[in-house]
Amino acid sequence: MFETFRLSSKLLKTFTGHSSSVYSIDYLTFDNCQLLCSGSEDKTVCVWNVANNKEIQLFNGHSSFVYCVKFSPYHHNHRCNVICSSSIDRTIRFWNIKDKQQLQILSGHILGACEIEFSSFNGGRYLCSGSEDKTIRLLDVETSKSLHVFNGHTNI
Repeated sequence: MFETFRLSSKLLKTFTGHSSSVYSIDYLTFDNCQLLCSGSEDKTVCVWNVANNKEIQLFNGHSSFVYCVKFSPYHHNHRCNVICSSSIDRTIRFWNIKDKQQLQILSGHILGACEIEFSSFNGGRYLCSGSEDKTIRLLDVETSKSLHVFNGHTNI
């Protein structure tokens, strides 16, 4: 079955722009525009227009690998397109696509912030981040406050 799928599959689009490995992507449709964002080992976050394969925006600011990128459902619900990125540089950053600027930087992890995930409730108001420091942090996106640090993991 897999072989049948593989043989019938074809490459539809290629997005070229990062100078190193891509670690994460996310997708969003907003006002009939399909957007893709990507985070890379080259320390950047890119935003792409899926319809024409064009890079819309390139965000620089992380001082190390960008491990994870996500469109913020919280900001989307407030009619803003914002990307959240996490990096080995221990920061989580919010980027406003329309204004082409960084909105805020959250820190608190002692080691790299590897993964981020927005809550599926309350309109994505809460963000969890997982780190190489073996903790998970729960953040309130609206207030930018840390709500809780979950400890207990013994390995990364």
